[in-house]
Amino acid sequence: MKKAELLSPAGNMEKLKMAILYGADAVYLGGTSFGLRTLAGNFTNEEMDAAVRFAHERGKKVYVTVNIYPRNDDLDALPDYLSFLSDIDVDGILVADLGIFMTARKVVPNMPIHISTQANNTNIATVNAWRELGASRVVLARELSMHEIKEIRDATRTELEMFVHGAMCISYSGRCLISSFLTGRDANRGNCAQACRWRYALMEETREGEYFPIEEDARGTYFFNSKDLCLINHIDDILGAGIDSLKIEGRMKSIHYVASVTKVYREAIDAYYDDSEHFKVKKEWLDELEKVSHRPYTTGFMYGQPTHDDQIYGTSSYVQTSDFVGLVLSYDAKTHVATVEQRNNMKAGQEIEVFQPKGKTFRQIIHDMHDDAGNAIDVAPHPQQILTMQMDAPVEPYSVLRRDVKQ
Repeated sequence: MKKAELLSPAGNMEKLKMAILYGADAVYLGGTSFGLRTLAGNFTNEEMDAAVRFAHERGKKVYVTVNIYPRNDDLDALPDYLSFLSDIDVDGILVADLGIFMTARKVVPNMPIHISTQANNTNIATVNAWRELGASRVVLARELSMHEIKEIRDATRTELEMFVHGAMCISYSGRCLISSFLTGRDANRGNCAQACRWRYALMEETREGEYFPIEEDARGTYFFNSKDLCLINHIDDILGAGIDSLKIEGRMKSIHYVASVTKVYREAIDAYYDDSEHFKVKKEWLDELEKVSHRPYTTGFMYGQPTHDDQIYGTSSYVQTSDFVGLVLSYDAKTHVATVEQRNNMKAGQEIEVFQPKGKTFRQIIHDMHDDAGNAIDVAPHPQQILTMQMDAPVEPYSVLRRDVKQ
């Protein structure tokens, strides 16, 4: 049985490294144009070249988003950009627009093309039509049920990719006009203002006595605000159905999010293939997914139409049980000292948890800290301050240091 790919988001070079080191088989990223996440940090051409080399040196793949819905003035630069992606040997591009697709087929005929979820891929006929046109993979719409996904899998030889974790969009397959209408920022060209997360109050001025059935309080309501998708409890269904790539949403999320979510799904996928008959979801995976910043979780459309329980009416805030406080840069095995880049306030005497790419997670007290000049310090208050600290056990570079939120 071919093992499914784990595909993680890479909003910038640091996130790409975290995704790969924590277990992703492939990453998806965007350049400074033609992608749908202009605020994600993204990659210059030079950074993208370096990113592809970093991934390929470790046997991993890089897919680049070229999935905007372009206007005429977007098209002039497209052929050169596609040629550049081919020259640096990216492993595929994600496309939603037929014009971009046909341009790519002409300019870079050997480039694998993946059809973005933005193309509303909801049925067998559409998936097979893209295959006949030359697409190598189709990303299924989030609005499909598990039953529909299995029907598509049984009826096509095209590679299928689906989202298993991350933020949900209020609009069908992400084809949103709310942002454009309210702010002039076109979500379909990469500038979504996330207007669905704003607070709203519903008023009907001319139809007295007619009310929209909605839960709200005196502050209004976030009735467009969906819970986050989480399908960790159903990995066996997804892998058993023959999905080729499991995708994590989140190019604009933190490196803590990328590392934690990637490692959970890596372990779950590996556990399934090691012994599918006895596969069980581990509590530690569920606990880990609560530690990162997220909205409450939902299974979306997978097992029935979403109801009011899949929305969050009272707030657009995130929840998490851990704060990311530092990133290990290096470790001296002789002295048991780690060099750390501080990311949040840390102080001596605090208990922290060490979350590693491959090693075991453990907890310890911060016994002492020294700044980069060797001076003892009780607290690390400055963003991205470089410091050293004694560790109770060996740690790997790129390990995440975090503390419980309650501290």
